[in-house]
Amino acid sequence: MSTCAVSRPPACTRKVRLWENACVELILPQGHSERSYHNALTAFSAVVGQEWVLATDSDRDTYMDAYALGDGRNRAPGAAVAPASREEVQAIVRLANEHRVPLWPVGRGKNLGYGGTSTVVPGTVVLDMGRMNRILEVDEKHAYCVIEPGVGFFDLYNYLKDNNIPLWMAVPGNAWGSVIGNALERGIGYTAYGDNAEQLCGLEVVMPDGDLLRTGLGALEGSKGSYHYKYGYGPSWDQMFMQSNFGIVTQAGVWLQPEPQMSAKASITLPQFADIGWAIDKLGDLRRRDVIRHNFVFGNFMHEAAVYSQRSDWYDGEGAMPDEVAQKIIDKYGMGWWSFRLNVAGGPGMVEAHMKEISDALEPQLDYKLDWTTWQQGDPIERSARGIPSVTALQIVNWHGGRGGHIGFSPVMPQDGELALAQATRMKARFEEYGLDYYTSFTMGRRHINNVNLILYDRDNVDMVTRSRGLFTALIEDSAANGYGEYRTHIDFMEPVAKSYGFNNQAQLRFNEKVKQALDPNGVIAPGKYGIGTLNGGVEA
Repeated sequence: MSTCAVSRPPACTRKVRLWENACVELILPQGHSERSYHNALTAFSAVVGQEWVLATDSDRDTYMDAYALGDGRNRAPGAAVAPASREEVQAIVRLANEHRVPLWPVGRGKNLGYGGTSTVVPGTVVLDMGRMNRILEVDEKHAYCVIEPGVGFFDLYNYLKDNNIPLWMAVPGNAWGSVIGNALERGIGYTAYGDNAEQLCGLEVVMPDGDLLRTGLGALEGSKGSYHYKYGYGPSWDQMFMQSNFGIVTQAGVWLQPEPQMSAKASITLPQFADIGWAIDKLGDLRRRDVIRHNFVFGNFMHEAAVYSQRSDWYDGEGAMPDEVAQKIIDKYGMGWWSFRLNVAGGPGMVEAHMKEISDALEPQLDYKLDWTTWQQGDPIERSARGIPSVTALQIVNWHGGRGGHIGFSPVMPQDGELALAQATRMKARFEEYGLDYYTSFTMGRRHINNVNLILYDRDNVDMVTRSRGLFTALIEDSAANGYGEYRTHIDFMEPVAKSYGFNNQAQLRFNEKVKQALDPNGVIAPGKYGIGTLNGGVEA
């Protein structure tokens, strides 16, 4: 087994009869026979019921990447199986080992812009846990919930709201997905609890051999503190299951934010491209001192323009949109070159003090006073800084018309204004070199910024897709050369991004491969995810 490369086998397609009335074009992973694959799907059906083994052509099409760079068939799954319980997941994993058929676990399959439910190795069977959607517990006193991977942000939000539970949650820009799935991919929301991975406490994991593990204090039989303390006794393994293919999380505790007495929010716009320099330094200082206690998106004008309009409303020319057209958009919407929103929450005294400190820090550089909107308990919740799920942000894929899509390139950087300005200048030039519109943001964390660059394209425009791929590849190389690593990526680029972490002859990737080989010698869990693991099985049954 190679320690650095992920296999890229061509899809092997054959028409085969799976059930008595279903003859489909079956996509097989390399090295698999029709018989072994058919036997595996038949065995899965005995666990979940035939109706939950989804293997027709139309079934498979629903699991293709909706935003794929091209037609997406190079990453097409072979089928899907949808368990309803942890016990069914365990049974499926054991059968996958027996038949050497790989699985690709998803919670709700809405990881849009990163591959959705498509798979690195074509022909892999999607393990769709969308039916596992129980909210098992909500502890109002201690501010946590226990949920399954099929629970989405709208599900949890509505449950808390409908039951008048005064706990807040953090939601990402696209809130269509799984709460657990987003946290395991290190996704973010925009409240004080917005580092979603940090809010996980106590995982239940089905291991690659079908065994069951509970992390932290959950390893104690009858534990009363599984969702109160993350680390337990001895090594802590929770991070091992984030952005990995070392196991399948079937349940997790999630910390929630107790509803504050008061919150306030303000929107800030900056007129000039170069304003990012001073603003990142000022905001970074406020963030590190916990005056600002939440992640927030410091985005360029395209954030608004791509949601509320289409490119053709402004420009029909070739190449990247010129700066003078960008200025027309800025003037039309009054949004500035950059814009962001800040929230403050807590007791009234703390909120008012932090509002003043933020205003005092920013207003000397602005030509206006910050306009704060406040909320207090009992006011309509829509006025608060609470995370409320929305999918409005997905409107950006209509920017070019046609079958739109987007892909994000997101390196992590220090909170340094000079570096951020240099990065934005460099990135803008690269987008223009490839004839694509520059859509970017700098998401502010506690000590870092994520430079999220979205490449918008029309999937049916072959030239645009080719240029988008070229740009993404160039950005990987540029960022590695400047010492910045991407924190999360699309399945098409998992291998080259993994290789860009090159210290000591890719020691981290080699270590990941050793762990993968030890835990999953048959390579049945998500082969190739984050550049880890080739397809080891495949001997004809």
